[in-house]
Amino acid sequence: MSMYPQALGSIPEETGRVARAACPQGTEASRLRDSLGELYQDEQFAALYPVEGQPAYAPWRLAIVTVLQYAAGLTDRQAADAVRERIDWKYALALELTDPGFDFSLLSEFRLRLVQGGAETLLLDRLLEVCKQRGWRKRRGQATHRFDPCLGTGALAFQSGMRGRNAAGHPG
Repeated sequence: MSMYPQALGSIPEETGRVARAACPQGTEASRLRDSLGELYQDEQFAALYPVEGQPAYAPWRLAIVTVLQYAAGLTDRQAADAVRERIDWKYALALELTDPGFDFSLLSEFRLRLVQGGAETLLLDRLLEVCKQRGWRKRRGQATHRFDPCLGTGALAFQSGMRGRNAAGHPG
């Protein structure tokens, strides 16, 4: 599959309206999009794709799905189903509500491309870079914003001033 870089694009109007109506406070997926909307761009993955061939599914979308998948502890099949079924994931990926999604095998193929291209750390490195640019990660080991696995079921937390929790789950 070849890659023809696609612009990030805006969230379709209907998708945004329905997502805000369904979850006025947002979800982890919608907060990811709102907080880190331009986290990944197709150009960052250009070296991993041949110049010619059938167009690939937008790599920036697969990167976001991979992050959401990891945060939610989903299998590839479950993550692909979430793209088809969840309004907040469609919002995060700037998809129309009627978008059919993609075959789950694209996720393992995407990860294989990352490994074969020597870009295994690209997703995490970029995430950390953006967090540092926004002042959410001031220096090694210190963060004012962070991912808190104690919130929800392995959810991503994008709120400032969050306190950690000890092993018993109490604020600490």
